Amino acid sequence: MKSYKLVGREKFQLFDVPTPALRTSHDVLLQIRKVGICGSDVHYYSDGRIGSQVVEYPWSVGHESSATVIEVGNDVRSLKPGDNVAIDPAIPCLECEQCLAGRPHTCLHHIFLGCPGQIEGCLSEYFVLPARCCIQLPDNVSLEQGALVEPLSIGVYGVSLSKVKARTVGILGSGPIGLCVLAACNAAGASAVYVTDKIEDRLFFARENGATRAFNFLSSGIEEEIRQEVNGGLDIVFECCGQQDALSQALRLLKPGGELSIIGIPETDSVSFDINLLRRKELSIQNVRRQNACAVKALDMIAGGALNTKGFITHSFDFRSTPEAFELVKNYRDGVIKAMISFD
Repeated sequence: MKSYKLVGREKFQLFDVPTPALRTSHDVLLQIRKVGICGSDVHYYSDGRIGSQVVEYPWSVGHESSATVIEVGNDVRSLKPGDNVAIDPAIPCLECEQCLAGRPHTCLHHIFLGCPGQIEGCLSEYFVLPARCCIQLPDNVSLEQGALVEPLSIGVYGVSLSKVKARTVGILGSGPIGLCVLAACNAAGASAVYVTDKIEDRLFFARENGATRAFNFLSSGIEEEIRQEVNGGLDIVFECCGQQDALSQALRLLKPGGELSIIGIPETDSVSFDINLLRRKELSIQNVRRQNACAVKALDMIAGGALNTKGFITHSFDFRSTPEAFELVKNYRDGVIKAMISFD
């Protein structure tokens, strides 16, 4: 089969590799159909690392995916050949103290698709995974929507931790994850959602998809304008771009007793906070680690219309054009929000 692998920073190579076989009776063989490009994939592509996770080349990335089942192990009862599925890219051990405490997303021994040293990503024509990582798609959910389940589940999970119903919310960074958070905030009944970004196309999309107001981060006076509209400050701010200036702005936008929820992945190993603001306002900080048991919920919300995915995928590429797709996303070209790679 064909498999795209990173062979250096910003360098892909197409390999011929053996088609994988089932390893256990609980595995399924998948034909990969769609792969969305995530910001973490781009970090590995451009920087070769995220924090302590350093790529050893050659390495395949990609974890936002949908697929068709080709073969199932003898003990698989939930799926059959021909089923279309969304992929949950996390494989927890289910035995450590974190898993037993209901926190498989912070499993002490988990592996995650595309993470260096764990399990290669799904930029390959075929892939083998445990059946428990595959969520069958209902008939009214497309393969493209199936590949959006993973990022949308992060938005759903982050919003569930912060209880946004009837509260005022800020979202700093309206890339794919920020827009997933926006969709989840709207579905959860936030009273107002203010969005910022530096890219006008993304701000336009946010306005068209439920943002109360959407501001260019570089504009002057937006902090005062927001504070005046919401009577002193926001209840919750989701930082979704991993930038120091956004983290600093979040503290200024929050009202006393407010909450900062960090979802974005910083490019640096450390960030800083104005401790005087944190202390005087008695602000709390919630970190969001991927998602926990929200993939099925996100899929159900897509199927039921509670999460609107229309227009989310702005660019589609065939598998052979994977390098061009990554280059476009890395450089934020052509109004890209979500680029999707198709194996059809």
